Amino acid sequence: MFVGLDMGTSVAKAAAFADDGTTLRVESVPIALGGRGEAVEQDVEEVVRAATRVIGAVTEGQPPALVAVTGQGDGLWLVDAEGRAVRPAMSWMDGRAGGLVAGWMADGTADRLYRRTGNVLFPGSPGPLLAWLDRREPHALDAAATAACCKDVLHLRLTGERGTDLSDASVPFLDPRTRTYAPDALAALGVEHRAGLLAPIAATLPYGQARGHTAGLPDGTPVTCGPYDLPACATGAGVTEPGDGLLIVGTTLACQVVVEHVDLDGDPVGFHLATARADRHLRALPAMTGTVALDWVLGLTGTTHDQLSDLLDASPRGARGVAALPYLSPSGERAPFVDPTARGEFTGLDLRATREDLVRAMCEAIAFAARHCLEAAGLAGQLAVCGGGARTSGWLRLFADVLGRPLRVARGPEPGARGAVLAGVAAHGAAIGREVDVARWTAPEAVVDPDPAGVAYYEQAYADYLFRVAHARDRWRGPVSGRP
Repeated sequence: MFVGLDMGTSVAKAAAFADDGTTLRVESVPIALGGRGEAVEQDVEEVVRAATRVIGAVTEGQPPALVAVTGQGDGLWLVDAEGRAVRPAMSWMDGRAGGLVAGWMADGTADRLYRRTGNVLFPGSPGPLLAWLDRREPHALDAAATAACCKDVLHLRLTGERGTDLSDASVPFLDPRTRTYAPDALAALGVEHRAGLLAPIAATLPYGQARGHTAGLPDGTPVTCGPYDLPACATGAGVTEPGDGLLIVGTTLACQVVVEHVDLDGDPVGFHLATARADRHLRALPAMTGTVALDWVLGLTGTTHDQLSDLLDASPRGARGVAALPYLSPSGERAPFVDPTARGEFTGLDLRATREDLVRAMCEAIAFAARHCLEAAGLAGQLAVCGGGARTSGWLRLFADVLGRPLRVARGPEPGARGAVLAGVAAHGAAIGREVDVARWTAPEAVVDPDPAGVAYYEQAYADYLFRVAHARDRWRGPVSGRP
C-alpha cells in the first residue's frame, strides 16, 4: 500500500493506493482559514493534526510502503528546528505584501526578477511575505529556523528532516540554470540576510523516515516530500512530455504545460516550475477565474451544480447572443495577462435572455480563458483535465469543443496524492525497494472527444472573445475603471 497526502488550503486529503494504482481508501477533513482583512493565516498545529488524522484513517494500522506528501504551494510557514510554529502560517492568499509587490512592479524590480528566475511576484508568494515580515515582524524571523511551505513542515514533523523540493523552491528565488537559490534574487527583495531560513533543496525529493509513531506510522516508514499540488497533479495525470498539458478546473483555472526551457524573455506572467529533470519545467499559468465565477452565476440564477448539464443543454452554442468575460476576482487577473483592474461583464442581454443563457455564457467564457492560458503556455500535445469542474459531462464536452482537442480525464480520485506517490517512487524507489507501472497508474478514466461542429463554431467565438478582452483592457486602463 502507498499513501498520498494532499494538504490543500481548506481540506486535508489522504488516499491509499494498491500496487496497481487502484484507490483503496480516501479520507478528508476540513481545515480552517483565519485572519482578518488582507491577513489569511492557518494554525500549523491544526494542519498537522488534520494530516495525522487522515493518514491514520486510510492506513488503518497497516504499515504503508511509502507516505508521499504534497499540498498547497507558496505562503510562508515559519517554524523552529522541530517544526513548531513561531507564528501562524501565512497563506498563499494573504494580501498584506500587496503594497510591496505594487512598488516592485512600479520600479521594475518585479520585471528584473522575472528575467532572472522566470517567475512572477504576487503578494502570497514566499519572497514578498518574507520581505513583509522582515519589515513588520522581524522578531518572528529571528525566532524561526525555517521559512518553509506547507508540505515541507509536515515532512519535518513526520521525519525530522528539513528540506524542500525544486517545485516549491522555484518561486521566487530559484536560479533555473544552477537549480540553486540565487543570492541576487533575494537581494532584489531586500531579504538576502534571511537566506539561512530557506530550506535546503533536494536534488529530487526530500526523503526521510517516520519517527515517534506520528500518525500511527511505524518508525522507519519511508516518507517523501513533494512536488507541491500543481505539479503533483500533472504527474498524477501522466503529463510529463514537452508540449503536453494539464487543465485543473477548480476554484481557479490552473493551466500547465511541460516545456524544455525556461523562457526569460517572454511576457512576465505565470511561473516556470522546476522538476526532477533539468530539461523539464512546468509552464504554469494559474488564472484567477474558474468555478468560482460559475458559482457566482449559479447563485445569481438560483441554480446548482447538479443542474449544470441540463442548463447547458437548454441554451445553444453562443447562448443566444449573450457573452461574458469571467474576470470576477476582486484582485483582477494574473494569467495569461496581469491586470489588477480586470473585471467581468455580460454583453448581448435583452429581455429574451434566460438563466440558462447566463450560465452557458459564463461556462463558455471560462473555457475561452482556459484556451487563452494554455495557448500562451505553449500547449502542442495531449491535454489532461481534472478538478471539480471536470465532473460535469456537459461542461467537459464544451471544453473539448473550445479547446479543439480530446480531453484525457485524469484517473481519480485525488490526482495530486497519486502524483505525489508516483514522484516519490520515481525519486526513491530504490531506497524503498518498490516500483510501479506508471502507465497503468496514469491511464485516463475517459477521453472526451470534441464535436467537429462545435470546434468550427468556437473558432470564431474564441476570436470574438479575444477581441472583447482586448477592448475591455483598454477600458480598464482608462479614466473610468469602476474602481474607487
